[in-house]
Amino acid sequence: MEKTQFIQVDNKDNVLVALIDLPPGEVSFGDRKIVLSAPVPQKHKFLTLDLHKGEKVIMYGVPVGKANTDLKAGDLLTTNNITHFADPITVDNRSAYTWEQPDVAKWKSRTFNGYHRPDGKVGTANYWLFVPLVFCENRNLKVIEEALIKALGYYRPNKYEALVSEKLSLAVQQPTSAKSRVFENIDGIKFLYHQGGCGGTRQDSEALLRLLAGYVNHPNVAGATVLSLGCQHAQISWFQEIQKELYPNTQKPVLYFEQQKMPSEEALISEAIDQTLEALKEANSITRQPASLDKLVVGLECGGSDGFSGISANPAVGHASDLIAALGGSTILSEFPELNGVEQNIVDRCTSTALAEKFVTIQRAYEAQARSVGSGFDMNPSPGNIKDGLITDAIKSAGAAKKGGKAPVSDILDYTEPVTRAGLNLLCTPGNDVESTTGLAGSGANIILFTTGLGTPTGNPITPVIKISTNNTLSEKLSDLIDVNAGEIISGAKSIEEVGEELLEKIIAVASGEETKAMALEQNDFIPWKRGVSL
Repeated sequence: MEKTQFIQVDNKDNVLVALIDLPPGEVSFGDRKIVLSAPVPQKHKFLTLDLHKGEKVIMYGVPVGKANTDLKAGDLLTTNNITHFADPITVDNRSAYTWEQPDVAKWKSRTFNGYHRPDGKVGTANYWLFVPLVFCENRNLKVIEEALIKALGYYRPNKYEALVSEKLSLAVQQPTSAKSRVFENIDGIKFLYHQGGCGGTRQDSEALLRLLAGYVNHPNVAGATVLSLGCQHAQISWFQEIQKELYPNTQKPVLYFEQQKMPSEEALISEAIDQTLEALKEANSITRQPASLDKLVVGLECGGSDGFSGISANPAVGHASDLIAALGGSTILSEFPELNGVEQNIVDRCTSTALAEKFVTIQRAYEAQARSVGSGFDMNPSPGNIKDGLITDAIKSAGAAKKGGKAPVSDILDYTEPVTRAGLNLLCTPGNDVESTTGLAGSGANIILFTTGLGTPTGNPITPVIKISTNNTLSEKLSDLIDVNAGEIISGAKSIEEVGEELLEKIIAVASGEETKAMALEQNDFIPWKRGVSL
């Protein structure tokens, strides 16, 4: 059977995506012959018809660029011959939007085994969290981490320790075996190192405290130990006020320690360890119990995208998102710079005009902020993106937005706002992988789906991250990073719907305690967004 050479993503498109490397020469598209004037690398695009200078390039059914010069059918699209373009947004004339829900009958009675919290939320893990309100406490956190991790049985032997000994011609010893957990029902002790809390603007400190409140009150967290210096912007009292505002129904043990009120650093650390150990005994009493799938809150993220992201992994994630929405769960699509070019579709999908207006207001303010420092959403694609065929931001965005499936938009969230509604939510974060996943967890995602075409080793301290490969090569080469391979969509072995259903099954397994590759690698990435420009 002849391998498919290229694909038209939408029947409105005037470009085709190469699924394999194509040499110069003639190819057949329907009843037409197109002459490729130059080699077209896998994942890159070529035109199906002639374009005059200024005419629109259409992909995913929307404009994604304009021709910089007259172009011929078969020409390879590059950063030199096309420029980013996106249609303007209108809220006043929103199109009516209808959605045909996918069939979810076979999952209606399914459950996952999670940790039920007093506020009605359900965690997919049970962590104890250590949180510094200011970077000055990072060193104390490190001391506590070194004291607790091995003693409580959470240390993972580093397989490279023996390699270092061998290279240094030392006696080679196998790493000490990890001891069993002292607290069987506590999945881990996590530490949120950061560089904020003081020295910047009060707005930066407020954003940090709102984010930390999301982590402390997260359903995957049993309780927290909070360290404060005492003189910083991010005061304990302010943090407590924010928690009451955002999470009024939480009933979670939170221990507070302020260094400048203690007789010594040793007293601070000793008291924090002593009280935490007592609290862990109580937190250990909770066990996993069945929970319905409407308790899932799934973040949707992509990083290290390639030319296949928008036609394999992202649409598969979108189908999984639609399944979860149809089951009464919540999903969260982030990365607002990567919605540039598909804003009108988002506006049309909002369930109210007020939501559409909130989205446009946040999006325009973010874009204006980027412009004010000489950047812009159209400058978002990275060198890796461009090398792999994502040559305008609109091309990247239209593919990235596929993670949101087809469900209506039930809520628009600014950074650090918690999820409160079922269905598809949009959360304002940067496109930066770690800043975005950090924000997803902070708004309540208890699982994150993360697609990658180039291989991005991102995880999160408290929320399991499921990595999805867009292509077979990546899945084979970086098997230690990838949990699910969507590359079989490109090869024709599976459909988008089949991989989407596979993802839902993976979500249920991970929500019940199965470890992801990022968790095994202890990929605990945490970078707060300071609300300055970060794209």
